[in-house]
Amino acid sequence: MALVIVLALIVAAFFAGEWIARDLITKTVRQQLAARLDISADTEIDVDIPGSLLLQAATGRIDEATVSSSDVTVGDLSGQVSVTVHDIGIWDGGSISGGQATLSLDTAQVQALMSQVDGFPADTLGLSDPDVTMSTAISALGVSIPVGVALTPSADDGDLLLTPASLTVGGAQITADDLRSRFGTLADAVLQSWRVCIAQELPAGLTLTAVSVTGDRLVAVFAVDAGSLTDAALAQKGSC
Repeated sequence: MALVIVLALIVAAFFAGEWIARDLITKTVRQQLAARLDISADTEIDVDIPGSLLLQAATGRIDEATVSSSDVTVGDLSGQVSVTVHDIGIWDGGSISGGQATLSLDTAQVQALMSQVDGFPADTLGLSDPDVTMSTAISALGVSIPVGVALTPSADDGDLLLTPASLTVGGAQITADDLRSRFGTLADAVLQSWRVCIAQELPAGLTLTAVSVTGDRLVAVFAVDAGSLTDAALAQKGSC
């Protein structure tokens, strides 16, 4: 009976220590993110560390940690954010082997982003899996002809790129060649690709690698540099 009681106390102490350690790490992560990303200190942030934190801490490294929030604003970007990093050093200043981050934006948030792009009709923008959609018009002989454009999102050299994929005129699908044959150089403004640099809004340690429309949200995926938590330069905003 005495042995059972002792074992029960050891188990209880272990789980109490586990809870305290997770609470401490969660608070620390929130404080660091608030300082590094200039976000509100009361922003709801979830921290998930699979497995036993105490057992991993005993080895000096944490296998994986995911930080997420449903509402984060960084610069002019707002959306749902999730960041997963791997092989985190506890005693060496927070080294990591790398990671991945995702930023998920709804229609209004993408409109706010694209409103900064000169000439883009952001108020007509929509999200229709797998494309970003917009409406514009070609003026010919005093007549305004509405054109619907479906744009395929992608990542290109760290930038967001929107490339025309399909067109509609008067509700009917039309090819890019047909549009050019009808309107000549007037079609160029409709058929152009739109490039958006977002590096200046985010830490330099994040590089945009993929973009897609999933359901009614635009999802951007970033690679997290291994030096993101230890190199001060990578914590600073990037540049365009």
